Amino acid sequence: MNEILLKICGAFYALLCVFSIVTGLLYASGRKELNPLELSDRFMERYKDPEKRKRFAVKMGWVTFVVGIVQGITACAFFLHKGMLHYGIALGFTLFSIASVAFKLKGKINAFPLLKLAAYLAILTVLLLKGSRALF
Repeated sequence: MNEILLKICGAFYALLCVFSIVTGLLYASGRKELNPLELSDRFMERYKDPEKRKRFAVKMGWVTFVVGIVQGITACAFFLHKGMLHYGIALGFTLFSIASVAFKLKGKINAFPLLKLAAYLAILTVLLLKGSRALF
């Protein structure tokens, strides 16, 4: 059962890795605009100018790309699960992801971030309930 849970967690991070890398490259290349549904009203007020918003989207694209790489590393940690280093990577990035999604949810309710938050909380529960020795 532990092996199945690890593979599910790893598959989730692998899927997010691909999604983040592709989305990040689309933003960074200027082929995709930021989604107003995922941005706070305060942000939209600050970036009314389309050119300013586009420059910010390029920066966010590179950030999203790097996050995708880290999600891939996290997926590998779940698939390999050889010890405390892998457990630390999985736990650390899951905590970071929860904080990141919670910050993005501030002021806007959107189905995709809520689903990601639920998945991250489930992964955190698996990591904490099973513990580093039993699971990794």
